[in-house]
Amino acid sequence: MTIQKLENYNNKEAIREEVIILTSILQDVARQMISEETFNKIIELGQLSTEDNYHDLIAIIGQLSNQELEVISRYFAVLPLLINISEDVDLAYEINHQNNIGQDYLGKISTTIDMVAQHENAAEILEKLNVVPVLTAHPTQVQRQSMLDLTKHIHELLRRYRDVKLGLMNRTKWEDELRLYIEIIMQTEMIREKKLKVTNEITNVMEYYNSSFIKAVTKLQREYKRLAAEKGIQLTNPRPITMGMWIGGDRDGNPFVTAETLKLSALTQCDVIMNYYDEQLYKLYRTFSLSTTIVKVSPAVQALADLSQDQSVYREHEPYRRAFHYIQMKLANTRAYLVADKEQGVRYANVTEFKADLQAIKASLEENRTAALIKGDLTELLEAVEAFGFYLASIDMRQDSSIHEASVAELLASARIVEDYSSLSESDKCQVLLKELEEDPRILSATNAPKSEQLQKELAIFAAARELKDKLGEEVIKQHIISHSESVSDLLELAVLLKEVGLVDAQQARVQIVPLFETIEDLDNASETMRQYLQLDLAKGWIAGNNGYQEIMLGYSDSNKDGGYLSSGWTLYKAQNELTQIGEEEGIKITFFHGRGGTVGRGGGPSYDAITSQPFGSIKDRIRLTEQGEVIGNKYGNKDAAYFNLEMLVSATLDRMVTQMITNPNEIDGYRESMDEIVEDSYQIYRDLVFNNPHFYDYFFAASPIREVSSLNIGSRPAARKTITEIGGLRAIPWVFSWSQNRVMLPGWYGVGSSFKRFIDKDPANLGKLQKMYQNWPFFRSLLSNVDMVLSKSNMNIAFEYAKMCETEEVQAIFHTILDEWQLTKDMILAIEQNDELLAELPFLKASLDYRMPYFNVLNYIQIELINRLRRGELSKEQESLIHITINGVATGLRNSG
Repeated sequence: MTIQKLENYNNKEAIREEVIILTSILQDVARQMISEETFNKIIELGQLSTEDNYHDLIAIIGQLSNQELEVISRYFAVLPLLINISEDVDLAYEINHQNNIGQDYLGKISTTIDMVAQHENAAEILEKLNVVPVLTAHPTQVQRQSMLDLTKHIHELLRRYRDVKLGLMNRTKWEDELRLYIEIIMQTEMIREKKLKVTNEITNVMEYYNSSFIKAVTKLQREYKRLAAEKGIQLTNPRPITMGMWIGGDRDGNPFVTAETLKLSALTQCDVIMNYYDEQLYKLYRTFSLSTTIVKVSPAVQALADLSQDQSVYREHEPYRRAFHYIQMKLANTRAYLVADKEQGVRYANVTEFKADLQAIKASLEENRTAALIKGDLTELLEAVEAFGFYLASIDMRQDSSIHEASVAELLASARIVEDYSSLSESDKCQVLLKELEEDPRILSATNAPKSEQLQKELAIFAAARELKDKLGEEVIKQHIISHSESVSDLLELAVLLKEVGLVDAQQARVQIVPLFETIEDLDNASETMRQYLQLDLAKGWIAGNNGYQEIMLGYSDSNKDGGYLSSGWTLYKAQNELTQIGEEEGIKITFFHGRGGTVGRGGGPSYDAITSQPFGSIKDRIRLTEQGEVIGNKYGNKDAAYFNLEMLVSATLDRMVTQMITNPNEIDGYRESMDEIVEDSYQIYRDLVFNNPHFYDYFFAASPIREVSSLNIGSRPAARKTITEIGGLRAIPWVFSWSQNRVMLPGWYGVGSSFKRFIDKDPANLGKLQKMYQNWPFFRSLLSNVDMVLSKSNMNIAFEYAKMCETEEVQAIFHTILDEWQLTKDMILAIEQNDELLAELPFLKASLDYRMPYFNVLNYIQIELINRLRRGELSKEQESLIHITINGVATGLRNSG
């Protein structure tokens, strides 16, 4: 049986058919909004782009009025959005179809569990596995919630298109409804007028739980247990997927995250899952009309029924209904206490009590030969309780190490322990901190000394975390991440702050301290930092209390921005190997949290390949990874796509845990030596351009829409930690997003071609070595496949048009340096892959780009014209939003741009 990659699947003919319908309707709608002359220009622009006649296309765009560009920009921004929906519908259909007919595909959980079952410790592997997608507050998703809601309606209609073709649904009625939503989209503001607040981010992401995550996670967990049981493996309480959240707790560089937002995030999540439980309980109440005149009931269920206030005479012989009524009432009181802090009668002290009542009903059904009723809503509810508790998703806290240091320095000075803590050497800092943590029980903040606003804010958010853990349970907040971790003192400073609110003492840490190593230098030094930390008796005790696990977060975005694609990828790979080895030496399980973005320049790429290409042994039984921006909508926008993508994460993790690399270990050592040599060159080539070329800064700010991207209302967080007039201070997200917009895609490939060529020039036989590495080494294959993909989405003709916006020849010359490297990188990648063209191994993506690129290519040329008009003062303040529409359209067309 052929195993295909469903994430790479598309039925080209089915999509083409749907796109023709969508395009026809969109054209009809556009025709009604503009003159016939302007409409004809839309058709002409699309035709010219399809023919690659960009000379005439540019000429036409240059003569369009600002008013004409408004509707034309909207048209070409909506078209790739509609194509995306068609592809998503096709994928969802294929997922269900393949599962229903028993077709195998890469990432299918049943196939993976079959493979795991062959291992002696299969039960332990399956029981302990935990994969955590963490939704983060980095929304490069520039569309408004209103637009996302409209796309959901169109998605649902396209799902019914097959019924239309079979005559099961009236075609005219279906097309009229489709036309309605497309017309609304064309007349709805695509871009937010106001910048998002953290509260908006919290509310927006909760919609994904209601529409997809809860259903998908519970279904996957149920299937996971069933498949294990088929192999004779009885699992006790597996949690293959649990959810994580940064929104409301990630205050690194975001002054708008406070104690209040942390509470709001946790309580909103609680409210969402409680509402789901309430709806499920009501459905069960309506369903379970079993009568004791026909069936028996256990004493435990009868006891629950007797406590119910549902004393209707019609329920006299229906104990299950009365039991569910009582559970629902008790849950409502629990919700009132947890969310609104109201005491209003008997409630659950914790989720374990709630689960016990549901288990009592399940046991009664099993005992009295009505076990068939367990399947369905009751099983789904029980699975949800196991996966989500009363908290829904664990919220990570995050702050920069410099803020921790300043806060601790202030506390130590106010308590008259150390006057100038920051001036101490690293060893002296650790000595002071360890004394505070191991020997001194006092609370440093208890003094009457005045506190800075920053310190008050930090202490308040830690106090809120303690309150939430006490109320909602330990899992609501489990980790605190330290950005820019560079030393052991960075970890101990956080511990001192957690001690202030009773979350850390000399015996235990109720919140795990997680260092984040981001830059190339920090990653290189990570092993020594962690070796010193893990040898501390204090740290050993905290880790023992966490079942022997220590998490480390790895930063893909900043390491890429710091050293380029190859350097980032290889440094991260080596760091995992070294850190894993140190953990094994210390008897500690090191687990990794991968801070990946959507695009290749931020660690993105196909999820299955990304996980299975990790160093063998680096995944023990836990892995966490960020999901952010438009990737959340693409992967989890509906329950079918969500199930499939979660299934892939679980399967890929299991695969990497049990599949040994076939390649000879000595050969791998040779590969590593080669990579060290190649990456050393790549790092220098990248740094020479980005940080050492005096004209690069001016080129980037002139030849990309970075200023316009930074003004987009795409998130609550500022675009830069300090200022956007300096490359080092710019956040990785707008950095990568801007390179995607001008179609250079530089973070995903620059420095690759020259470094490979230098390696081959030293010895022509090295080309064969690289080819062998590509064929036999999953890490290297994944690394190059991502470069192949990102090169295919770049367009250097368009990039040259952006470069023309540079004011001097010296600055514009940067483009020619980039172009030369782009061509060399393409040549090198094709030579190593032994292919004649890009995407030779990904025909699905090539087909997708072939019919979507002409349309969002038009948007690039419109964007260039609009930016030029803006810089010449020819756009009004209101018309500046037209640039944002083009940014949205290009991002939509690329799909993974942030």
